[in-house]
Amino acid sequence: MGLLFAGQGAQWAGMGRDLYEGSSLFAGVVDELCGVLDGLVGGSVREVMFGLGGVEGLLDQTVWAQAALFVLEVGLFRLVESWGVVPDVVVGHSVGEIAAAHVAGVLSVEDACVLVAARGRLMQGLPVGGAMVSVAAGVEVVEPLVVAAGAGVAVAAVNGPASTVVSGDADAVGVVVAACEERGFRTRRLRVSHAFHSARMDPMLDEFRSVVEGLGFGEARFGVVSTLLGRVADPGELGRPEYWVRQVREPVLFAAAVGEAVRAGVGAFVEVGPGGGLTAMARECVGDGEVVLVPLLRKGRGECASVLGAAGRLWEQGVEFDWRAILPPVPAVELPTYAFDHTPYWL
Repeated sequence: MGLLFAGQGAQWAGMGRDLYEGSSLFAGVVDELCGVLDGLVGGSVREVMFGLGGVEGLLDQTVWAQAALFVLEVGLFRLVESWGVVPDVVVGHSVGEIAAAHVAGVLSVEDACVLVAARGRLMQGLPVGGAMVSVAAGVEVVEPLVVAAGAGVAVAAVNGPASTVVSGDADAVGVVVAACEERGFRTRRLRVSHAFHSARMDPMLDEFRSVVEGLGFGEARFGVVSTLLGRVADPGELGRPEYWVRQVREPVLFAAAVGEAVRAGVGAFVEVGPGGGLTAMARECVGDGEVVLVPLLRKGRGECASVLGAAGRLWEQGVEFDWRAILPPVPAVELPTYAFDHTPYWL
């Protein structure tokens, strides 16, 4: 089994609130992580995440979005882990890779919180502007158009065989978009504050490197399929500060990472995040029926019921669970015996 950890853009105000109220384990993890993160970001991550106190709009700001996603995803992982599930690999999309690295044992709670808070804070401190656009075309089509448009635009993500994201200065991105649309490819502008994974991130990299150099790293306890490298990270690679600096600046190779996981034998992916965006993208990367794709949460659906439904789907596919950890204990109920009709008949 592989776990997919979502990146920025998947968040929505109120995510995790239903589960917080319905699961003491999940609530405890949220409280633990917010106890560390609140001091690093200067406010209540839980209030912003749940949309409390009139702060709903803050969740679209990078520093809050990345912190809230980290909290939600680690909480969901701990919940799944309590069921007795141990993944073979984890895959993180952009900032989701910090959560993936933490649950794999590469980063402690404290260091992961420092990393995600610094990443969000430094990104948000950059000048607003630029653009990110998703193009319904393969990177082999889009990349030559990016090169022709000049240094102001870059490929930011390769999410599938016909899904590529470009990022950079608005005018340069516009040139690429126009060229793609002339060739009949659909485009969609992403609602973001900054042009992530492009040269517009360069001014933050030196300070970010200094933060990462002060962190401690451990060895992964299961495979981390890197979306920076497009393959399983070798021992020690995730512990190099330069890895995390490059991870801010270079493209997200999600399609390659999913393909690598499938080739390694992964037959099911579970999305650990607020929706089903990654499972939808993963579906485009694999053949029909080749793998099982299950999101834990769906926006607009009851979260507790959604999580239980996901467990049911996985159980149907042969995933073993400790059901005592999933379903609350209930007292045995004595029922009357069957009420047979004791009318005698004689022949």
